[in-house]
Amino acid sequence: MGKKRSREVDAQGDVSMTEPTVHKRNDDDDSSSDEDMDIVNVDFELFNYDSQIDFHGVKSLLRQLFDADATLFDLSGLSDLIVEQNTIGSTCKVDDKANDAYAFLTVLNMQEHRAKQPIAQLLEYLSDRARTNDSLAAVPELLASGKHVGLVLAERLLNMPAEVIPPMWSCMVDEIEAAVEDKEPYEFSHYLVVSRTYREVASALDQGERRQKKARDEAALQYFHPEDEEMRKHAVAAGTYEYTKEGEAVADSKRAFQEMGIKPCGFVMLIEAEKFQGAVQAIAEYVGSAS
Repeated sequence: MGKKRSREVDAQGDVSMTEPTVHKRNDDDDSSSDEDMDIVNVDFELFNYDSQIDFHGVKSLLRQLFDADATLFDLSGLSDLIVEQNTIGSTCKVDDKANDAYAFLTVLNMQEHRAKQPIAQLLEYLSDRARTNDSLAAVPELLASGKHVGLVLAERLLNMPAEVIPPMWSCMVDEIEAAVEDKEPYEFSHYLVVSRTYREVASALDQGERRQKKARDEAALQYFHPEDEEMRKHAVAAGTYEYTKEGEAVADSKRAFQEMGIKPCGFVMLIEAEKFQGAVQAIAEYVGSAS
């Protein structure tokens, strides 16, 4: 892992990170022995947002995060909000600051920005989607309460190693604490983390008894972001919701080299502010133990 520029010295200081290692298996051999593995050391760096560089990369990752419902939002306006808030959150890149982000993380004050179109859209959307799942019943009431809720948005390319993620969260916790000391509007009652999950489902292309048997089997929830499984343990409310624009054909278009399709769904976690730092520490330990 590379180093993140610190807010205190206007992007001149560094925060050291742990360097992850990525293993690449030889394509022509299924063996798992050490002799058949190439070791690729990748130097990831965390950067503060730069509005001149990061707009398109962040917008692309937002489109991935919101999946089938991405067209419902002003992603350009949301991207602008994120990159203009350049002392909170990070982009993760390889080689150079000028490259597109491989991952991003940020938190936005929903109460502070509620009159702006991108946040107004998300407030309405998340409240509506939360009403479809009893596990998320607390979300609409909280969003209507006028309390300062931190909207956490995080996404990364699918092949990113999980080891790069905990340092991004830890940096953001430190930056929020510094911002609160500076009397900036980042003192939240709760954090609302927006993410994605999926279930394996029978493809609409499968026919007959085999298809019917798969349809009867209850699919287990899977996580695009493995750390979400640990973070949800610290949430006062967590649950999935269906995308409003998800069609039956979507699963077939994402068969992902499997005999079964993939049905993505939205996922949110509501975490009380006093438990947020503990949740971040827990995912660091979780990712470390799993690597």
